[in-house]
Amino acid sequence: QVQLVESGGGLVQAGGSLRLSCVASGRTFSSYAVGWFRQAPGKEREFVSAVSSSGGTNYYADSVKGRFTISRDNAKKTVYLQMNSLKSEDTAVYYCAAGSRTYTARTSPDYWGRGTQVTVSS
Repeated sequence: QVQLVESGGGLVQAGGSLRLSCVASGRTFSSYAVGWFRQAPGKEREFVSAVSSSGGTNYYADSVKGRFTISRDNAKKTVYLQMNSLKSEDTAVYYCAAGSRTYTARTSPDYWGRGTQVTVSS
């Protein structure tokens, strides 16, 4: 089992930056791909980014490509989402999720964190 805890959310102005962290527990963390998702009030949950278990392959939604960067440090059991040039439309609860395959981490993850709120003011 993998347990995930997000942190780093907060209130920032448009154009600012935040770095989200997803800290995992569990010995098998390094074998899991990890994705980030977000959900704004009244909207569907959407995929944001994912990283393969080795950290060698990254995926990004078109809406965040060029602004967000995902990375992981398996020694620290942590996945990061660096968010730059934030926009009002980035406001959402951000969740990290783990999947046994990179594909499942992007579509139907096996484990979810509880989320962290990101609010971007305009």
